[in-house]
Amino acid sequence: MDGDDCSFPPDSSDGHSQRGSVASSATLSRAQDVLVYLCGDSAVHLTVEGLGSVSVQELGRSVREALHIPETAQDAFALWLSSPLLELQLKARHQPYKLCRQWQDLLYRFTEASEEDISQDEPCLQYRRNVYYPKSKELQIEDEGVLRLLYEEARGNILMGRYPCDPEHWTTLGALSLAIDEGTGLDGQQITTTIRGKKLSSFLPVHVAMGSGGLLSTLRGKSSRQTGLEQNLLEEYRKISSPAGNSPEPTQLLHQYLNTCHNLPYYGCAFFGGEIDKPVQGILQRAKRKAVNVGICLEGVYVMDVKEKHVLLGLHFNELSWDHSYPEEQGDSHILWLEFDGEEDGTPVNKLLKIYSKQAELMSGFIEFCVELRSASEGGAAAEMDGEVGAHQQPGGQDGKNGRGGRRGMLRRQSSVVCSRVHSLNTISYVDNGKEIKRLKPKRAASFFTRQVSAATYSAVQVTESLEQG
Repeated sequence: MDGDDCSFPPDSSDGHSQRGSVASSATLSRAQDVLVYLCGDSAVHLTVEGLGSVSVQELGRSVREALHIPETAQDAFALWLSSPLLELQLKARHQPYKLCRQWQDLLYRFTEASEEDISQDEPCLQYRRNVYYPKSKELQIEDEGVLRLLYEEARGNILMGRYPCDPEHWTTLGALSLAIDEGTGLDGQQITTTIRGKKLSSFLPVHVAMGSGGLLSTLRGKSSRQTGLEQNLLEEYRKISSPAGNSPEPTQLLHQYLNTCHNLPYYGCAFFGGEIDKPVQGILQRAKRKAVNVGICLEGVYVMDVKEKHVLLGLHFNELSWDHSYPEEQGDSHILWLEFDGEEDGTPVNKLLKIYSKQAELMSGFIEFCVELRSASEGGAAAEMDGEVGAHQQPGGQDGKNGRGGRRGMLRRQSSVVCSRVHSLNTISYVDNGKEIKRLKPKRAASFFTRQVSAATYSAVQVTESLEQG
């Protein structure tokens, strides 16, 4: 999430500090050691004077110099304040020390964590991918050091299941990771020894490597399942090595890993925690909620099931309207509302998804900023592209009025974890211009919300091709 999406609480530097680990003002005037962590197991050690007033811009310059980041890639990364409870991408003018002093206030405001968890939480300063950095620019990077930083972050998101992916993806990525870390010259026995020494979870998503522990896992046996995964990795690894013995360069392997990740629409997203309503199975069943991750990037919004590791809903910005609401009474929740086009028994309707989260305000502001940024940077290019599309009719007599172009084949596969699963969502379907909420049909209505990209680009979603596939 971006630290500039809404205002932070005022700095409570007068009186007493809420954080015992924060140095006193007298100490801050002297040179202080600062660790800026990288994705992986390493960190940059800096010595900083005037820590209390040093800005992100100054710290970022020092980190780039220490890591020898070329000027052409300096915008690829940003400084983040991160902990298990909250992640903030910082702006150049922010002062990390002051934000650390406000950390508990931020946790109370934007998380549901208990007082005990909040009191024990400590943020660290991280140097990570800039969520606003376009993937198109990332493809142009040739510096091995920069590529390795991007690789480590992407790899971590794959392994922890933050980037849901299909078997063919995580097998390919696991083999590439093995080749990047260990080289491409290993024989079958060496590969098996390496995998077992480091454990499968070093190359495959943890939920894949460990298994679900369900009936299928019990019947096949854990060892048999792991042997199958190892064999798949071995076969994929052999494809990477050239038959002539010419090993690919490290930069080639890194590019291949990142390019594979780029096929995942939520690559590079900022993530927020939340909950959605579960569909009610029976009249007497009490309403329950399920935990979700909400990924937001320059392309759109993606709602993912935390437990099942698959996408529930994926929308480009021209396919949605949004808003957020504050609690009206004690016990109510902050809500991010996502509206999109759907279908009920063959009739077009508006669908509303409620995402309960204390970060709803952050998500709404972040969506708005991404829309504005994308519009400002790609307005001219989009106009040229629209002209080209208008000059060439689509197959089957389609005139491209939806303005989104063709669908990726991957999104049409019903078994893909990347595919939206609208049928499994507990949404509200409504009509009549949003004046009356109904759970059924009839005619198509105008948007319930005013917050959308524009009236010209928000159009009916092709339900049969993506949204209603499971």
